[in-house]
Amino acid sequence: MGSYASSSPPFLVSSFNYVAAFNSSNPKLPLKTNITYFPSFRPPNYCHLKFPSVKKTNATLDEKDQVDPYPLLVQEQQQPDSEVEESLKVLKKAAKTRKVSVEEILSALSVMEKAKLDPSGFLETLGGTESPGRTWMLIFTAEKQLKGGRYFPLTAVQRFDAAGKRIENGVYLGPIGCLTFEGRFSWKKRMLAFVFESIRFQIGNLKPLEISLGQKNDREPCNKDPFFIWFYIDEEIAVARGRSGGTAFWCRCRFVTTSYSF
Repeated sequence: MGSYASSSPPFLVSSFNYVAAFNSSNPKLPLKTNITYFPSFRPPNYCHLKFPSVKKTNATLDEKDQVDPYPLLVQEQQQPDSEVEESLKVLKKAAKTRKVSVEEILSALSVMEKAKLDPSGFLETLGGTESPGRTWMLIFTAEKQLKGGRYFPLTAVQRFDAAGKRIENGVYLGPIGCLTFEGRFSWKKRMLAFVFESIRFQIGNLKPLEISLGQKNDREPCNKDPFFIWFYIDEEIAVARGRSGGTAFWCRCRFVTTSYSF
């Protein structure tokens, strides 16, 4: 898969391993994807970002809410609201500036994993109430058991459609083109399992090429498929662990279009 794929954290196996080879030679491609974030900070050079106002986070303990087939890698316990709030500030600052240290981010992710926040509103916040849903940009990926991590170097945008139970992963390479995977998902408690049904390539401004992955439509995604276990979702960021054990966080964005310049 190339040098980047060999060093990618395990979290990427569930979705982004398919596209890691695109970055094997240059992890800092000049990306020109037109993305609007929820509002207001200076983003990396390749996108326009915007954050909403920050709302206070309330941590609650629900002893019955556990994903039994997938025990957490850390012991779950209620975290003080102040600790959760400070961790959220760290993650949101990292999304805005990409200058927060890896150690600080890993510590913040650990707090969010242990916090055991109420997931009852997660799906609606993640995927909205109407199609085509909401889009999120991948900011940071951490290795299994949070032993290391890195800022994700490409423009990777994920769309979740709660109404239609659809998921789309896209990696956008500016004038080079883009690669997207689309499929369906199921939701149980805090676990989102998914399968990809098609892959779409686009080179430059040529017409996209779509290829079916041969997935049947008569079964619901389950724990044998790739999945995310979500620890936190609000209107700005989302934190989850993938099936392979790696953790990541995303920043909410409004995906507009991909512009090409030659």
